Amino acid sequence: MLGAQLDYNDYLARLKAELDRCNPAEVRLLCDWLYEAWQQGRYVFIIGNGGSAANASHFAEDLGKGTLPAEALKDDSRRRLKVLSLTDNLPWVTALGNDCGYDQVFVQQLMHYGQAGDLLVAISGSGNSPNILAAVDWANRHGLRTFGMTGYDGGKLKKMQQAGIHVELHDMGMVEAIHGCLMHWIIGDLYARINLTGRWSGG
Repeated sequence: MLGAQLDYNDYLARLKAELDRCNPAEVRLLCDWLYEAWQQGRYVFIIGNGGSAANASHFAEDLGKGTLPAEALKDDSRRRLKVLSLTDNLPWVTALGNDCGYDQVFVQQLMHYGQAGDLLVAISGSGNSPNILAAVDWANRHGLRTFGMTGYDGGKLKKMQQAGIHVELHDMGMVEAIHGCLMHWIIGDLYARINLTGRWSGG
């Protein structure tokens, strides 16, 4: 746990150094896939556990609301990004966990909602969570795009996903913080693509 080893200034310096190591091409590819989902009316599903579940919820909320200007939110003629965090239906998650096993909590929801051409964003610091892997496996076999956000060595998810953002760092808290920071840039980039003609930062 880097926060227990480093003082405040050293921790922030390390965080900046790790952000600088992120691959911009990986981040821009997720922007591309999200923008294409918006263009094509495809669904975006986001999954994660623990802190990554919180990131999934936050990312879904921002993608749904933050990609439109405030004055457009009441305009029902505007195209919306169809996005769902599969972490958020707690009764369903607990029922599936209790009756089918925790490894089924995301894939069973995907079986209801997912269709070929949709996008699954799977967030896992370790890359080895069985419920994440089950969902990505199903998505790959049913024609969905799969994009992982990983840390550590990427685990099994990095090998299964079609594309992804990898933060090569063995500290879960900082990995989750970096994922969250990148998500906020992605929101801004999508906002620009969708709303600001001639202003696109993704190239």
